[in-house]
Amino acid sequence: MLALATLSSSALAQPSVYAHTGAGMFSPAVKGVPERVYVPNGLDNTVSVIDPATYQVIHTFQVANEPQHVVPSHDLKTLYVASDQGQESLTPIDPKTSKPGKPIPTVDPYNLYFTPDGQYGIVVAENKRALNFTDPHTMQVQFSIKVPCRGINHMDFSADGKTLLAACEFSGDLLRIDLAARTVVGKIHVGGMPQDVKLSPDGQVYYVADMMANGVRVISAAGKAPKKVGFVATGKGTHGLYPSRDATRLFISNRGEGTVSVLSFATREVIRRWVIPGGGSPDMGSVSPDGTQLWLSGRYSDVVYVFDTRSGKLTHRIKVGKGPHGLTYFPQPGRYSLGHTDNYR
Repeated sequence: MLALATLSSSALAQPSVYAHTGAGMFSPAVKGVPERVYVPNGLDNTVSVIDPATYQVIHTFQVANEPQHVVPSHDLKTLYVASDQGQESLTPIDPKTSKPGKPIPTVDPYNLYFTPDGQYGIVVAENKRALNFTDPHTMQVQFSIKVPCRGINHMDFSADGKTLLAACEFSGDLLRIDLAARTVVGKIHVGGMPQDVKLSPDGQVYYVADMMANGVRVISAAGKAPKKVGFVATGKGTHGLYPSRDATRLFISNRGEGTVSVLSFATREVIRRWVIPGGGSPDMGSVSPDGTQLWLSGRYSDVVYVFDTRSGKLTHRIKVGKGPHGLTYFPQPGRYSLGHTDNYR
C-alpha cells in the first residue's frame, strides 16, 4: 500500500475534505472485510464480483432489472445494488461474504447517497424527479424533495455538510439543496449533460462532468445559487470523477473516446491523458484502497478496466456481464460513505 507520507506538502498545508481517505485509513467497521470489486451489469441484471488480487470474477448473482450502481452504506456495513426498472429495489450485499440479501422494494432508485451525518439515505429517483430521504437502514421514505429539473442523477456535499449540489442530465441544470431547510435554494442552467459531481479537496468548488460539453464545469461551492467559475476540456463523453488517494489529482473518465484525463487540483488543468489501446468506454468506478489503481466499468465494452495510476497504463481488461455501470471497489479508506461508488469522508 502507498504510505500516508506520499501526501504532498502542498496537500498537507491546506485542510482537505479527503483528509481521512488516505491509503490505509480504514474504519474499524470494515475490519475483516475482504477486498472485492462489485460490478452491476445493467443489461443482463447481474452483479459480477471480482477478486482484485487475482483479477478474476469469483461470483455472479442475479438482481432486479437494470442495476445501476453498487453503493456502500454510510456505516460501511452494507452495500446496496440500485435497480430502477421492473421490480424497483435496493438489494443489500453483505461485504464480508459478498452474498446478496432480500431486495428492499424502493421507488425508482437510480442512485443512492447518504447525508453526511448518517441520518438519512437519499434515493435519487431520476424518473420521478425527486430525492427521497429514507431511514438509512430500512430505506423507508421519511420525506421527499421534488426537484425542478429532469434527470437528476449525481451529487456531492459541501465541506460543512449543510448543502449539496446535484446534477440533472436531461435538462442541463445544477441544483443547490439546503439539507436542514429541505428545499432547493439555487438553480443554474449550464446546458449539456451534467453527470458526476465531486467537491475539491479545499471545499471551494465542485467539479461537474459534462458528457455533452466534453469536459468538467467548475462551480463555486459558496452562496445559495450555483455559479460557474470555469470549464476544463477533458475528452469526449466526460462522465466519472475520482480523486486520487493523496487528493492532489482528479481522474476523469471520458466514455466517448476511451480515455482518462488527469486533472491537477492545484492548477485546475489537465496534466496527463491515459488512452485505452484500441478504444473503449470507461464509465464509473473507484480508486483502489492503496491508490495505485483506478478501476472503471466499460459501459459498452462488457469489461472492467484497471489502470495503473502511476504510469497511466491499462493493465487489465476483465470480462464481466452486459452493460457494466456503477462499479464499486470495497472496502475503501474513510470514516463513512456519502454514497455513489467512491465518495468517502
